[in-house]
Amino acid sequence: PLDIGAIFCTAAIAGDMSPIAPLLTPDLAATIADAQQRSDTIQAAAPDEKPPLGDGVPWSSWTDYADGCEVGVPEGDETKTMVPIGHRFSDSPDADYLDHLRLVPVVVETGKPPSWRLDDIQFTDSTMRQALASAFEGYK
Repeated sequence: PLDIGAIFCTAAIAGDMSPIAPLLTPDLAATIADAQQRSDTIQAAAPDEKPPLGDGVPWSSWTDYADGCEVGVPEGDETKTMVPIGHRFSDSPDADYLDHLRLVPVVVETGKPPSWRLDDIQFTDSTMRQALASAFEGYK
């Protein structure tokens, strides 16, 4: 869990979340791919309008770029672990906030023990999955 948190923070600071992609559960990966495809289809139909994922996939509570990221102490059990991710703003510490990576065990190779994979992110007021779904409210 700490390693996944560290990879997440490194990716977030770099502004490139592709390193986290192999660490997603198959279900979350499919949910993100579906949302991106739907957003691209909407964008193609209305190229002058901002699509639902016009700001990208919601990887954190806020779209503002945080220049600091800290991994907290994971809490949970063998079925679920929550990893605190502290998003930090060096110029505005009062804007700092905390999200939590929800990790679940997934068998990635038959005969091997399960590995932790990112299944959702608990935001300040919702989750990543909820944010992806609500991005498409009002669209067919």
